[in-house]
Amino acid sequence: MRLQKYMAKCGVASRRKSEKIILEGRVTVNGLVVKELGTIIDPNKDIVKVDNKEIQIEKNKVYIMLNKPEGYVTTLKDKHSDKIVLDLIKSIEERIFPVGRLDLDTSGLLLMTNDGDLAYKLTHPSHEVPKKYIALVEGVPNNKKLNRFRKGLKIDGRVTAEAYVKIVKRYKDSSVLKISIHEGRNRQVRKMCEYIKHPVIKLKRVAIGELNLDNLEIGKWRYLTEKEVKYLKKL
Repeated sequence: MRLQKYMAKCGVASRRKSEKIILEGRVTVNGLVVKELGTIIDPNKDIVKVDNKEIQIEKNKVYIMLNKPEGYVTTLKDKHSDKIVLDLIKSIEERIFPVGRLDLDTSGLLLMTNDGDLAYKLTHPSHEVPKKYIALVEGVPNNKKLNRFRKGLKIDGRVTAEAYVKIVKRYKDSSVLKISIHEGRNRQVRKMCEYIKHPVIKLKRVAIGELNLDNLEIGKWRYLTEKEVKYLKKL
């Protein structure tokens, strides 16, 4: 099994984040530091350690929904921040990690799990899982700008995929937009709003696919239902 896939199955992090951890030299196999992403290991024989702690495949799969507050980072270890999302998840014995990410200053729905296969599936661009946001932005965009937003904008050298956007409230100097995208680029919604000259003031993710926050209070979490887990696996 590839080392990064094994790490994801152990609940260390997603495959993509596991690759970064490997490149940082934080992983050893049988006592030797490994920095090669293509490394193949035998889960039944090899001893794998991350930050000097041995890891093993989690038998009990955990699926959690968190209503992330602003001010928390979605990485599991950050020397620049005192607040990480794991601080909000109490009484969980299994190692879990965030599925995708939400920026420090973005709140809302964040999934966390130790199911590396599902996390990989949900974050891979080819699966086009829609993510819905509510954004308070400066000013009120006109129809021309909204249509450009929908058709795709050139962000960081690449054109974004088609998106959904609608004005749901208008104020004197700002407006509230409902936005849906199915890509997961870094700060994508913020960059798209900046591109059309309506920077984000406040941003919240309210749904992933058919899963939504409902009445889950900010800073609180709950286990996904069996029905919700089955839905995610079918996507």
